[in-house]
Amino acid sequence: MSVAVLIPTFRRNAGLTAALESVFAQTPLPDEIIVADNSPEAGARSAVERLQAEAPCPLVYVHAAEPGVANARNAGFAATGAHRIAQLDDDETAEPGWLAGLLAMAEQTGAAVVFGPVRAAPGLAADDPVSLAWAERLYARTPELDDGLIHAPWGCGNSLVDRQACRLPEPVFDILTNDIGGEDDLLFAEIERRGGRFAWASGALVNEHVDPSRVTRKALFKRSFAFGQGPSQTAADQKRWHGVALWMAIGGIQTALFGPAALVLDTFKLGPARLRAGLLDRASQAIGKWVWMNRFAPRFYGTALADAD
Repeated sequence: MSVAVLIPTFRRNAGLTAALESVFAQTPLPDEIIVADNSPEAGARSAVERLQAEAPCPLVYVHAAEPGVANARNAGFAATGAHRIAQLDDDETAEPGWLAGLLAMAEQTGAAVVFGPVRAAPGLAADDPVSLAWAERLYARTPELDDGLIHAPWGCGNSLVDRQACRLPEPVFDILTNDIGGEDDLLFAEIERRGGRFAWASGALVNEHVDPSRVTRKALFKRSFAFGQGPSQTAADQKRWHGVALWMAIGGIQTALFGPAALVLDTFKLGPARLRAGLLDRASQAIGKWVWMNRFAPRFYGTALADAD
């Protein structure tokens, strides 16, 4: 069964090069690698062309000129006929055995999507130990799960989608998420609705290399807030208004519980950094659950990112 690796990218040529080189070292190799460049100026084209001569398998460049995270992923899916598509982000590098681990679990379980762990790479820049601990919570994905089928999905970074195990929507990723993200939440919710199953492969490890700009308190709050918005936004997208009401109620209760505790402990520097980071993360996500409307959603991608740069 054919397999492609998809790497969407936006103005991160150094990270893209590292990601590609980590895929070149995989055994087995994919049938092809697709780079979906989402920068309007096609800034990754030269980096990909330099690596095409040394690539051990076909390396395909796709220009998704209109900024948007869903646009980039959709362009990558459209560019390959592979049955299975492994997704790696341009700030991630895959450990040896990554692709083999995902494929083996897909064969074993027949899951529509297989997920693997993400380790926050050493060297995160943060003078504040609470911010560092908070960043570890947000950017690492190392749950204590047994290999095999799991009940809930994770994120696109380090995942393998099997087109034959479940009929995918068209387009695969909802373009309404282009600026705000959450395209993976909506896709996986739809896959689950259509009967697709999820699996976990603990040996399929990738490292996420987090830029220091993403470890500030402001950036961490925005990321946690956006994660919190996810369940409510997914329910709203599916017009499950009872689900929206439930998540808003949960968010309100959690805000009342975690908010004051986070404020007091962080203000007076009480307790270990991991405890304070956990409370800040939970409080920020709780607010997002009840302030879920798109007009309040942080813009991490698409035109907002293009304009910022």
